[in-house]
Amino acid sequence: MSSRPPSRARRDPRPDAYDIDGEVVAVRRSARRRRTVSARREAGRLVVMVPATLSAAEEHRFVEQLSRKMRDREHRGHAGDSALETRAAELSELYLGGRAVPTSVRWSTRQRRRWGSCTPATGEIRISEHARGLPDDVFDYLLLHELAHLLVEGHGPRFWAELAGYPDLERARGFLDGVAYAQDQGLTR
Repeated sequence: MSSRPPSRARRDPRPDAYDIDGEVVAVRRSARRRRTVSARREAGRLVVMVPATLSAAEEHRFVEQLSRKMRDREHRGHAGDSALETRAAELSELYLGGRAVPTSVRWSTRQRRRWGSCTPATGEIRISEHARGLPDDVFDYLLLHELAHLLVEGHGPRFWAELAGYPDLERARGFLDGVAYAQDQGLTR
């Protein structure tokens, strides 16, 4: 008979949080997570979710990468979003009589197949990062298009009547249709 005490589960030597450039970044490990690593803000705090099977070095590397990427995205987004909101307000006033008042207008890195989107129920407008390089009149049309969705859902006659006052409407629509066609045909980089 052995007199050894019952074995205890070994404590994971990895920390529950890292200090990355002065910000405390929490780590949440999951036994179910196999390959993916992701990050999000929870109550203002950055949380990185990782597979429990990562080594301490891999985990630290991913936490550093994702926290810097999130900080860069947030910094870039705040500067750009305010200019986007200002332009949306100007276009709403100029072409829609100031009736379209979004709750937020922001850039989106998630939209790959759409130039923009609008959620009328919440008043949120998102514009694809890919739209940054569009000519000014085409970009204004894109933003105005999403603003009009705050007034009229769908693309029926009432919707197009809201946009009828925009002088470059047909040219901008044609431009975006041409870009979409080129992308579908693999003619762009």
